[in-house]
Amino acid sequence: MSELEDILKYCSGFEWDEGNGTKNGQKHQVSKGEAEQVFFNEPLLIFDSTGLQEKRYLALGTTNKERLLAIIFTVRKRKLVRVISARNMSRKERNAYGKEK
Repeated sequence: MSELEDILKYCSGFEWDEGNGTKNGQKHQVSKGEAEQVFFNEPLLIFDSTGLQEKRYLALGTTNKERLLAIIFTVRKRKLVRVISARNMSRKERNAYGKEK
């Protein structure tokens, strides 16, 4: 397990901001449940992402229906994954993810 993947080791669940949950559904057609699936399927790639005031990460993964998603998230002090954005992977992200599969 890489250092970045290790950040999820002690997480116990998800925390959603209603604004982000609604935005992801309306703009990207990604439900909260679908976004959460990415964290339980293999392979899951995690990268450092630029964040403003808090540390953010980019996760590349697949849903149970094999939809390729890019998730921007942070981990809160209560060890909850807070999804900031969920969308389809870009071509560049799909290429990087495909190399891992």
